[in-house]
Amino acid sequence: MQPQQEKPKRSKSLRRWLPLAIFVILIASIAATGAYKVLSFEALVQNFDALTSYIADNFLIAIALYAVIYIVAVALSFPAAWVLTISGGIFFGWWVAGLLTIFSATIGASILFWVTSTSLGAQMRESASPFVQKIRKGMQDDAVNYMLFLRLVPAFSFTLVNIVPAILGVPFRIFFWTTLFGIAPGTFAYAYAGEGIASLVEAQAQAFATCTAAGQASCGVSLAPSDLVTPQLLIAFSALGLVSLMPIVIKRFRANNATS
Repeated sequence: MQPQQEKPKRSKSLRRWLPLAIFVILIASIAATGAYKVLSFEALVQNFDALTSYIADNFLIAIALYAVIYIVAVALSFPAAWVLTISGGIFFGWWVAGLLTIFSATIGASILFWVTSTSLGAQMRESASPFVQKIRKGMQDDAVNYMLFLRLVPAFSFTLVNIVPAILGVPFRIFFWTTLFGIAPGTFAYAYAGEGIASLVEAQAQAFATCTAAGQASCGVSLAPSDLVTPQLLIAFSALGLVSLMPIVIKRFRANNATS
């Protein structure tokens, strides 16, 4: 009888930890091979002409590839998702890139949320201290407000905001729609900034191509911070600043209504 009882337990444990194990293996493989380096500003400049040509000839395929790469990057917590958003603004325009990024990032975040919730989150919830249980209850009781605040304020790590709610037991449907709408302002801001620096990236790409064609030993990408300050960038981050105030305004509005 005992082996029969242990078999379901092993099966349940496997289902719980297998997704996390696969994620860890994938992340370790990408880190070991250096594949993550393709998601860098330097790689964007160095491959600018090839990417521009490919996208012009295969626009719909390029859109699908962008979405898939973004989903994988967010799900595996690559630290260069902002480079992808900027790249999307450069190659697709701010509104197409914004919409693509919002949906792709939400799907990627949902995958990470599910993996965390079914493995690490379940384990931590079962063994949580009374203090953590209290935080968990507070998060669940006011999940919408917490999630919108965490998504709208750009100071919080996107990856952590995907993981912590899963550990604390936030319902998936609330996580999904607050992520979908909460990241929209910041995403459009970054995509708009990307469209604004398209000419700068193109100039850098031409300089790099000229350097390599001349056979010079060291051809790098040189950008000063002042080079990135464009009207579009200023507008984008001004919008982000206003968006970050929204949770405070909403909280004040609700407090006034409660008082009335």
